[in-house]
Amino acid sequence: MLQLIMNDILGTPAILIGLFALVGLLLQRKSSADVVSGTLKTVMGFLIIGAGATVLIGSLDIFGKMFDHAFNVQGVIPNNEAIVAAAQSEFGTSTALIMVFGMITNILLARITPFKYIFLTGHHTLFMACLLAVTLSVGGLEGAPLIIVGSIILGLCMVLFPALLQPYVRQITGSDDFAVGHFGSIGYFVSANVGKWFGNKEKTTEEIKVPKSLGFLRDTSVAVSLTMTLFFLVVALFAGQEFVETTLSNGSNFLVFSFIQAITFAAGVYIILAGVRMLIAEIVPAFQGIADKLVPNTKPALDVPIVFPFAPNAVIIGFLFSFFAGLLAMFLLPVLGLSVIVPGLVPHFFTGAAAGVFGNVTGGRRGAMMGAFANGLIISFIPAILLVLMGDIGFSGTTFGDSDFGVVGILILSIMKFLGFA
Repeated sequence: MLQLIMNDILGTPAILIGLFALVGLLLQRKSSADVVSGTLKTVMGFLIIGAGATVLIGSLDIFGKMFDHAFNVQGVIPNNEAIVAAAQSEFGTSTALIMVFGMITNILLARITPFKYIFLTGHHTLFMACLLAVTLSVGGLEGAPLIIVGSIILGLCMVLFPALLQPYVRQITGSDDFAVGHFGSIGYFVSANVGKWFGNKEKTTEEIKVPKSLGFLRDTSVAVSLTMTLFFLVVALFAGQEFVETTLSNGSNFLVFSFIQAITFAAGVYIILAGVRMLIAEIVPAFQGIADKLVPNTKPALDVPIVFPFAPNAVIIGFLFSFFAGLLAMFLLPVLGLSVIVPGLVPHFFTGAAAGVFGNVTGGRRGAMMGAFANGLIISFIPAILLVLMGDIGFSGTTFGDSDFGVVGILILSIMKFLGFA
């Protein structure tokens, strides 16, 4: 029964967020029809986002293979899912316990502190729990102390990081209905401040003037399609016809295959945006029940694509400039004696896109570009430093991808080394 609750219910983000919606609707004494409809639509919205991400990630995986072959890149590729899977054999139990008790700590902190946020991004809760299990173990803790300390730190992360971003989320959305619950928060915070320092928020990315003859570019799906088609075709030409057709396309013409993958990427973005709209429409009203009855005045902290519809142009600009920073860092890291961090397209798309939105709201076009570039540097250098501190337990070929994982891991290992635990 414990395994069912921890792995299959709490470990399934769609069910977890559906349960929150269900409880909220029941506490509001909604009709049975509204309860069923609201709960199912909340789960459906979350799954639609996941389906869009799967489509998008599949396309990015193809692009990554072409890119690696074209430019002969070798190094460590940040991937949260991969490192969590690799860690489960040794740290699976402690990860699960930290996740469960960390969520309880989150609710308690939201109840008794000014930080009124309930973190609902289940997969990132799992990733951070895994990071804490690994780093605290490297730092010298084990058994109950490891679970207790890890749960407290996780609960703090689940309320403090959304609180850090909330002033900017209010500017982006024009409301205070929800927060961003995603452990790339430090990158977004830096992006917003870079935008504030160097940009001009009056010149927003969403007011880019497009000639009438190019009016079709105002459609986000068309703009994404054209941008990614250019990316795919250029990289396919460098990778070569033989490699693409024999290894990736199963004999299909390499240019046609690349074009289809670019459009597939755009379709993934479209699906994600549709899921976000459905999720917001259902989870915010349902969450009011929990906020009013159990934990007053709280806000749901939701996954980062929640901000994408508010600045679609900034999403693409952010991705491109974050990825460009990752490419630049790839050549700078060896000079500093650090492992080469190959720019992972998935972290650069999701965190870079969000960084573009945060940079845009404080600094307009220049803020979106420079803020996302700063995010790209952060998610390149921070994982490389974390690898050094993790020592022999660093998992071969991969590491955590988003900024908060690296910063939290580095702080934990540095503090524990200073205190003499490590």
